[in-house]
This record gives sequence, C-alpha cells and structure tokens, in this order.
Amino acid sequence: MKVDELLEKAKDGLETKMVYSEPYEVDGVTVIVASSVGTGGGGGDSRDEKGRSGEGAGFGLSAKPVGAYVIKDGKLRWEPAVDVNRVLAVLGAVVVAALFAATRLAKHRDVRQRAR
Repeated sequence: MKVDELLEKAKDGLETKMVYSEPYEVDGVTVIVASSVGTGGGGGDSRDEKGRSGEGAGFGLSAKPVGAYVIKDGKLRWEPAVDVNRVLAVLGAVVVAALFAATRLAKHRDVRQRAR
C-alpha cells in the first residue's frame, strides 16, 4: 500500500463517532459518552544507489473516556470520568514531595540546633 493511500484511509476513519458515542437510552435517561482522541502518523520513501525504492508508513491512535453527557427530564448535565490511575499518580507524587520536604526540614532543624 502506498503512503498516500494509507494516510487517506486513516483520515477517512477519523470521525465524530470516535469522540462521541451513539446515544444510549434507558428508562428515559439518555447518555452520550465523550472521549479524548489523539492520533499520529508518518511515512517516507527512499531510493538506493541501485535504483531500488521502498516506502513505509505508520499510524497510531489513542483514546480514553473523559465523561458523558446525561439527558434526564429534559435537562442536560456533564458527568466527568475519573481517571483513577492519574489520581493515584498525583497523590503519590504529592506524598513523595511532602516526605522529601519533611526530611529536608528535619535536617535543617538538626543543623541549626547543633550550631547553638
């Protein structure tokens, strides 16, 4: 497959459906899930000194849910998705920073007391 053909197929595959799901309705409540979608791609071709040519390409896609629109009784509200892994990572970083700061303060306090 040529690089141009691959990129054209990848572009055709990127649709709004990748970001917003089809509405889902149960008991009068409609939910539309929204995602964050990121893509990337690249390609190239070359020709060697014997006149042989080659080409290649790659394409990547990443998606994660960010929340959902909920429609109930004619009212629309946004319900954000909670990324538990991110929450735990941030919490861990805060704990490590607090421990580091407490250790530095304790050492500083100890040095000041010895100097007296």
